[in-house]
Amino acid sequence: NLLLLFFTSTSVKPQNVAVGILILVSFLVGVSVNSFFLWVLGVKMARTVNTLWFIHLTLIHLILCSLLPLFAAYVIIDFNWIFGVFMCKLVSYFFSVGMFTTIFLLTIISSDRYLFTCHSVWSQQHRTLSWACRLIAGVWVVSLALSVPSLFFWNIMDGTQKCEFNISFFENWDSTHVGITFYFIHFLVAFLLPFIVILICYCCIVREMKKKGFLRSRKTLKVLISAVASFFICWLPYHLYHVSLLIKDVRKETVNAIWYVMAAGICFNICFTPIIYLFVGEKFQQIFKMSIVALIRKGLSEHSKVEQTPWYGSHPYRQGWNNPALTV
Repeated sequence: NLLLLFFTSTSVKPQNVAVGILILVSFLVGVSVNSFFLWVLGVKMARTVNTLWFIHLTLIHLILCSLLPLFAAYVIIDFNWIFGVFMCKLVSYFFSVGMFTTIFLLTIISSDRYLFTCHSVWSQQHRTLSWACRLIAGVWVVSLALSVPSLFFWNIMDGTQKCEFNISFFENWDSTHVGITFYFIHFLVAFLLPFIVILICYCCIVREMKKKGFLRSRKTLKVLISAVASFFICWLPYHLYHVSLLIKDVRKETVNAIWYVMAAGICFNICFTPIIYLFVGEKFQQIFKMSIVALIRKGLSEHSKVEQTPWYGSHPYRQGWNNPALTV
């Protein structure tokens, strides 16, 4: 076994083991949470625009979760990639697709909540399932296209076992300037512009809800702030890490420390972002709790007459959610 052979010949650092365990725990939690959420959204709830957003958001988080064991092994054996060039490119590509899709979907969800709250007439006329499907298809196409550079530039560095973004892969390119340009565009498209849009949307939502008297408690405001803060905290370290790679004077220990923070942020994003966004809606909370009860009942009594008729068939919450701004 190549992995066992590498463990016997490589010193394992305690901090790397700790981070690796965190990533593996995130993998287990993320797969469990997102799988259950996907089941609730896809089976227990009516197919609406809101559920469609979160079905795809949860699905892409499951894809990202499937990559975590490889990253855990990469960290534990001191950032040495033992899975080959092909897997280096493939994993980097799928991670990039997951990142872009997640960020674009969160931006669309925020924009949709803004339109639903501040421009309700337009929203009622144009906010349809076909409209949402076209937007989601566009998100996937754009994310797949923007991630293509990962297939070219991610590679195993010569003389090392590092899976890194290598601009110098092509001859006659000024790797420093190309790298700066690439990461600036990447930062702009994948972080700064979406963050500004999300921030503006939620500021407008808070103002509109205050005007209409919907913002009667601090709970709603805290949830909206949490949504913005989680996006900022989870993805800023990712971009700081790539900036640190371009600065030649940065110490390796500093780069690794930023990587640890980035890993923690991404793990939090994969595991808990759906919880933050989905549990905004009180009706999702009720359906979620009732789904757990239904699972327990099914496990305890397989022949119950209740199980022969699904509880959710005529449930009022199957008709959709109506809370403006907080609809999920």
